Amino acid sequence: QVQLVESGGGLVQPGGSLRLSCAASGSRFSINAMGWFRQAPGNERELVATITLGGSTNYADSVKGRFTISRDNAKNTVYLQMNSLKPEDTAVYYCAAAIATMFTNWGQGTQVTVSS
Repeated sequence: QVQLVESGGGLVQPGGSLRLSCAASGSRFSINAMGWFRQAPGNERELVATITLGGSTNYADSVKGRFTISRDNAKNTVYLQMNSLKPEDTAVYYCAAAIATMFTNWGQGTQVTVSS
């Protein structure tokens, strides 16, 4: 079982930036992919960005050009740099890890609120 601890959420004005971090621990195996998902009230959880062990990235269309996912494999930590934030980015952001191909390990989530 992988433990994931997120940090970095908070309140920011539209156009501002935040950086989320997620540290993974407890895995007996190498973590293949890590990612960020988000869930706004009344909506389903959706993919934000993912990154593989080799560094390949994938982004939701809604965040391309504004968000950047990165990973420090030595520290088993994944980051999400969020720039030009919009009110519609407001959600609980969840870190996830995949040992194989599916994301089966989840963090508790961190709230991101974009509001003036």
